[in-house]
Amino acid sequence: MEQIMEENIEEVRVLEAQIERLKAEVEALQGQQQGNQKNMTFQLRGQVQDAMSYLCGPTQREGEERVMSRLKEEVEELEEDLKRQTQMNGICLNSCTAKTLQSSGKQLVQQLCMSGRCSELLFQVEFQLSEVKEGKCSDRTISDLNVVMDTSDLQDFSSFLSRVEERSDLLLYFRTLRTFSNRCDDRSRTFEHFQKKYPAVVSFPEDGRSEVMALNHPKLPGCILSIHWAVKVSNKGEVTPKIDLLTEVSKNALRFFPSPALGDAAEGFQSLLRILGPEAALESVIRALSL
Repeated sequence: MEQIMEENIEEVRVLEAQIERLKAEVEALQGQQQGNQKNMTFQLRGQVQDAMSYLCGPTQREGEERVMSRLKEEVEELEEDLKRQTQMNGICLNSCTAKTLQSSGKQLVQQLCMSGRCSELLFQVEFQLSEVKEGKCSDRTISDLNVVMDTSDLQDFSSFLSRVEERSDLLLYFRTLRTFSNRCDDRSRTFEHFQKKYPAVVSFPEDGRSEVMALNHPKLPGCILSIHWAVKVSNKGEVTPKIDLLTEVSKNALRFFPSPALGDAAEGFQSLLRILGPEAALESVIRALSL
């Protein structure tokens, strides 16, 4: 038993000696490696260092500058695309927010809110967008559509909005909004044109976007002709202008105009509209009143 213990002790001593030798070799190798690294650092200068930099790629600063430049180009492209889209559809968005209500592997439900303008008409639209993925395809549906507009003077358009919200037809809303806005702009440009051309005759009871243009010659007191230019919108989104001539003549002014002529004025104006179009028909009435 004692002999076995002595043999084990001897083996442990041998192993300890080997460990010490290995430690010494490791320290020597580490010192040699550090010396080699110093020599390499000293040598990697001038053309050699430039070559290594080229092979290893750009530095971190150069990479950041390249990324920032690329992002700037993408933002400029998006801004240019948004500008083109605004010019094409006439709708300018001021803000757009999205809130995720539900998100899973196959379904995504978001609450979106957009505000903007189409010419002089301001709007705010809220709706839920649901997207269901089936393989590589996806199906998107709109629900809970709510449109807010200042439609106090747009009764016909208010009726159309109720129909759009009921059907959640966002595409029909924007398409009709653009057409409706264009027809209102046509009316405003025409009214302003005649006000500048005949300032003594043409006036507006409200403002330049009013539906009514008053014709009142200063030398014919008590005789007022009004042009009522409405823009009608059906529930299906059909936009049509409706222009009527209204007469208002006091008893004192009736002696200047025979009754049959006043009674036939509205019908005659509609004939002028069909033959000449709005601008020419309006100018004919204004010139006749001036004379």
